[in-house]
Amino acid sequence: MANAHTVRHTITAGAPARLVYDLVADLGKWAQHFAPAVHAEVLERGEDGTELVRRWALTGGTTVRCWDARRQLDGNGLRITLDQVDPQAPLESMRATWTFVAQADGTTAVDLTHEFTVRDDEPGPAAAVDRLTDELNERTPAQLAALKETAEEWEDLEPRVISFEDPLFIGGRLEDVYAFLYAADKWPERVPHVAKLEMSEETPGIQFFDMHTHTPDGRDHTTRSVRVCLPAHKIVYKQINLPALLDAHTGHWVFTETPEGVIAHARHTATIKTSALSLLGEGTTVADARKYLRRVLSTNSLQTLRYAQQFAEERLNAVTA
Repeated sequence: MANAHTVRHTITAGAPARLVYDLVADLGKWAQHFAPAVHAEVLERGEDGTELVRRWALTGGTTVRCWDARRQLDGNGLRITLDQVDPQAPLESMRATWTFVAQADGTTAVDLTHEFTVRDDEPGPAAAVDRLTDELNERTPAQLAALKETAEEWEDLEPRVISFEDPLFIGGRLEDVYAFLYAADKWPERVPHVAKLEMSEETPGIQFFDMHTHTPDGRDHTTRSVRVCLPAHKIVYKQINLPALLDAHTGHWVFTETPEGVIAHARHTATIKTSALSLLGEGTTVADARKYLRRVLSTNSLQTLRYAQQFAEERLNAVTA
């Protein structure tokens, strides 16, 4: 039987334990507030209260790793446990356990423990253990530091996050709508506000691209994004090189098939950078920036959806003519 190895990291966050727990438990917040996280979702919920979750995260800034885990949430005990499903070699097993303990001074002691075993048939098991331990020691402190910062700044941070979704009905086939939005490298020919786009897709369904766009008020932006494409119902994105006004920007395209066609939803979640408010003019407030972003982001994404609509409906008409 393989020997178990434990790597433990702790941090103290100046925030209530319930808030810190909720930030970790809420998968929907991960991509917005934690730099390596790209996307996470619950695949299924078991009768025993466990969840099968899937997560995608940046590794090295140029690749995305995806893995599944069984997750157990204990809201009363403020404890979260994740057991990886079919972990990659050299791992035989990997369990991560979060605990959140309220302190007398109102802070929270956060403990993140990783317990893992290495496969018995792995050549050089000691070297594998050392490598895995080094990897955990390299990335976990940054993960905990980001959690601490997010929790401690939550009262200021929450008003700076704007999140909204715009739907558009398209009288075409789902596969054509998805194909238009998937082929982002063709947007400069198809979408007027996209001036240039350079895309790579070394792993099917994982796209990185640099995009140059024009906003409705005449501003130009260059951003770098990573996308997770889930045929044919969802495309998730995260900007990893951001416009000057934002600290974070994530979103998705989601497609719902109906008897009449497709409802496409464009979602944005953006975090406003307070130090950059003056870019919109002296005296600009967070409330002003929220209104600006709602208008600009909606305009661009709905414009893209309307061109997807035209593309899909023209294809359908060609087939049925």
